[in-house]
Amino acid sequence: MSNANHTIMGGKVNLYKRENSRHWQCSTYLAGRNHRKSTKEDSLSRAKDYAEDWYLSLRGKHHAGQLKTEKTFSDAAALFEREYEIITEGQRSPEYVEAHKARIRNHLNPFFGEYGLSEITPGLVQDYRIHRNTTSSTGKPPARGTMHQEIVTLRLILKSAIRHGWIQHLVDLSAPYKTSGEITHRAWFSPEEYKQLYTATRKRARDPKRAQYRWHSEQLHDYVLFMANTGLRPDEASNLEFRDVTIVDDEWTGETILEIEVRGKRGVGYCKSTSGAVRPFERLRDRKRPANVEADARGSAFRTDADWVSPTPTDSVFPKGHRGIFNAILDELDLKFDREGQRRTSYSLRHTYICLRLMEGADIYQIAKNCRTSVEMIEKFYASHIKTSLDAAAINVRRAKPNSGKRGNGKARAARARSEED
Repeated sequence: MSNANHTIMGGKVNLYKRENSRHWQCSTYLAGRNHRKSTKEDSLSRAKDYAEDWYLSLRGKHHAGQLKTEKTFSDAAALFEREYEIITEGQRSPEYVEAHKARIRNHLNPFFGEYGLSEITPGLVQDYRIHRNTTSSTGKPPARGTMHQEIVTLRLILKSAIRHGWIQHLVDLSAPYKTSGEITHRAWFSPEEYKQLYTATRKRARDPKRAQYRWHSEQLHDYVLFMANTGLRPDEASNLEFRDVTIVDDEWTGETILEIEVRGKRGVGYCKSTSGAVRPFERLRDRKRPANVEADARGSAFRTDADWVSPTPTDSVFPKGHRGIFNAILDELDLKFDREGQRRTSYSLRHTYICLRLMEGADIYQIAKNCRTSVEMIEKFYASHIKTSLDAAAINVRRAKPNSGKRGNGKARAARARSEED
């Protein structure tokens, strides 16, 4: 009976159920527009009582001149959902689109849904922030990033309403009393820690704890070396196919490097690796892999030769994640957290690439281009490692002052120089 429809009040109110919902919805046409509301009842008799009271309440507001005739937030949210999924198809992942829908369904619509768009003011948005901080089901206020994402979704909905002429301008959505967020440097591996890591992964590849884990251990070792010598993001590495990578001789350095066509959150970009990524990539390219990589790894030691295949140009370079074994090695080496308590993940290999290049004096602009990010982001999150790229000779330059003719100047300069040396 999910598609059953009933009318009450002489056909003025319609009761129906949406697909995959157990609650009855009620709707009516009044004052030139449709009105809809969930009765939050799964019993038809109780839903009829609710709908009757709701309709009479609307009639009363209409006669008192209090009934909204403008579009509501729920109207704008429905418009946004329909537009966004179609317009961004192929540009945003289904998971990203669904995350917007979940924020609308779980938080934004329950709070803003019945408000007219003109009633959404900075004060109401602030009330929403307070509401979210005081009514969390976990007993804890939502994380800063969670609230930020909800406000982003709210902003996108209001912009959709502006495009369709439902409102004229975007209200101020900024958080009052907001302090500057603490800038934490990204977790990375220092040169000594990085050597400790790849030494451990090499040992695990040569002597895995179980024979059936050999292929996964070998893949992990090459993954660590590849990522720390290319600066790719983990999602870019997971999208990488063998045909996206070319081994070339760089005309400027004379070194053999990789030229990589990268597909990730910034679209298609390009990357040139260090020479240290070439040998790991060759091993990845030449290594046979299970015909069904998604199969249970525990059976890989018992497969016949026919069950192992050579990768093709359209195969993924990294067809399977390595989170479990990677975290296990980090725990064994006590490297899971850095000295500031920041958790290390596979993303830390990208941070390691950037930091090591900075420490070796590479040009920050070229690093930003090669990592498909901005100079500002690198300066913001990796500033503690830029000190090695500063030119002390240019910073500490001294210009000789002209002799003013006063006695004692030479002695004063000599005394000042001696004090600085001390």
